[in-house]
Amino acid sequence: MIETLRVLAAMGTLQRLAPLWLAGLIVLVFAFTPWMLLALAYGVILQFFVEYMMHRFLLHREPPEDQKTFNALYRSHIGHHEFPTDPEFFTGDDHWYPVRFGLASVAIHSLVLWPFVGLLPATAWSTVALFVGSVSAYTFYEYCHTLAHLKIGKGWFGRRVTQTHLMHHYQDHEATYHVSFGMGWIDRLMGTQHDPEIARSRYNRETILSIGMDPEDLRLVTARKAFGRPARPGGRSA
Repeated sequence: MIETLRVLAAMGTLQRLAPLWLAGLIVLVFAFTPWMLLALAYGVILQFFVEYMMHRFLLHREPPEDQKTFNALYRSHIGHHEFPTDPEFFTGDDHWYPVRFGLASVAIHSLVLWPFVGLLPATAWSTVALFVGSVSAYTFYEYCHTLAHLKIGKGWFGRRVTQTHLMHHYQDHEATYHVSFGMGWIDRLMGTQHDPEIARSRYNRETILSIGMDPEDLRLVTARKAFGRPARPGGRSA
């Protein structure tokens, strides 16, 4: 657990989100109303769906032809699949993106709620929902994801998280898009739960690490070189 927390503490995304989480916690404590409990629950559930949607539709989208755009996707996710034990690829390199996304989400939610409850309550509820609920759920996601990939001793929880997530990496990269523990129901709801028979029919030993791309694709070769990685991917997590 200590090693996992050490990796989390070094993540730029979490470092930049920490002040927003603290600001939301202050609002929760000093402007508390029972409605904020509902806001917290909403923020948590919303983040778990965002986790799924971004993983499936953004990070696993059709690889861009433009090399610069492809490099950005490689740094965000493809490189993580090719080098799954490399902590540098656990998160993307744009550490300010979650902050911009969070601020925009608070603004949108506040504007939607404003006509119904007034500006101050709308802003307070949105802040608590997204800066406390969603950021806490995002931190839990990062914990589960990091734990799944680190080669450390793991108890029941760690083994369960690892087994589930590594099915996505090493058996079928078109299924099991959830990462956070207990969120398998989202994959079932969206029709992307792990199916052993489907996984076997899709499995290709040569392309599984490069999420379906030919590992000798020039875009991949160029991206590996740009980020100082070996010419061919490899390595498994514990």
